[in-house]
Amino acid sequence: MTIDQPGLALALRSVIPVWVLVVIGAVLVGVFTPAAEFGKWIPIVLAAAILVTFCVQLATEEKIGFVNRVMASLGGSVVILAAATAILAVIALAPK
Repeated sequence: MTIDQPGLALALRSVIPVWVLVVIGAVLVGVFTPAAEFGKWIPIVLAAAILVTFCVQLATEEKIGFVNRVMASLGGSVVILAAATAILAVIALAPK
């Protein structure tokens, strides 16, 4: 079995920007929302990540590897948001 290098390059070009947007979204939630509302906005960031993922993947017009790219994009987004949720929970529970 060989690794398809052009497919890997396409995956990196289409998955990593979604992850960057998720990190930016999580940071914006942490900066601009009150601590009591962190739990309301993180799912909204995930919903935006889902929409952006499908827009980016459909814009590539490449059928081969579509499911793998979507899974990588959304799986990474969930991991990033889980870490952000843990960090924001610690911030929310910190004494003022």
